[in-house]
Amino acid sequence: MDPRLTGPDGAIPSRESYLAQWSQLHGGAAATGLVGWWLRLSYTVAVPLVRLRASPDAVTVAGLLVALAVLAPARAGGRWALAGVVLVAASGLLDNLDGAVAVLTGRTTRWGFVLDSACDRLADAAYAASLWLLGAPAGLCVAGAGLAWLHEYVRARAAVAGMPEIGVVTVSERPTRVIITAAFLLGAGLYPAAATGWAGGGAMALAVVGLVGLVQLVRVVRTRLR
Repeated sequence: MDPRLTGPDGAIPSRESYLAQWSQLHGGAAATGLVGWWLRLSYTVAVPLVRLRASPDAVTVAGLLVALAVLAPARAGGRWALAGVVLVAASGLLDNLDGAVAVLTGRTTRWGFVLDSACDRLADAAYAASLWLLGAPAGLCVAGAGLAWLHEYVRARAAVAGMPEIGVVTVSERPTRVIITAAFLLGAGLYPAAATGWAGGGAMALAVVGLVGLVQLVRVVRTRLR
């Protein structure tokens, strides 16, 4: 077992310990609701990777490659969109696994944080592009991806300006964007004749949720940085 593990006598930290460490790293954010469920799932899957000595950075890059791979079945259209559902879900899980592996092994680094953020933004663009390939309006897809990027940019700049935490867990966090994309790809795959409508609905959902989440975040940032 990696000697850098944070648990006593080299043991893998418990799920509760992992959630507490995640909360500490994210400015005291509560690991509840959808985020808490997602983190618990990530912990369960991360434990075998820790035992295999997987590198957090390798998991990050793998998540990006899987996210980019969704473009192929989206371009093919028809029932192939169902394969996109699996790829989006897998990429979302890998996105959380890199952080889980890093926390469980005590290998959180500033470089890993930057790499993860950059890969997340590229994955967000791939999700929006997959909906565009299935027929969603380009403007809506750009808006969905752009609002996701702006959401994270505002949070990052607020941290530089002195906000010591993530501010607030909004409705537009990564798990939400993953679920929306996967859900509407599923609809497009199950009903190929209406794929354009499903794709457009997905792009609209990303844009609306992104706007609401951005407003939530900006309000909190403005209050914290006064």
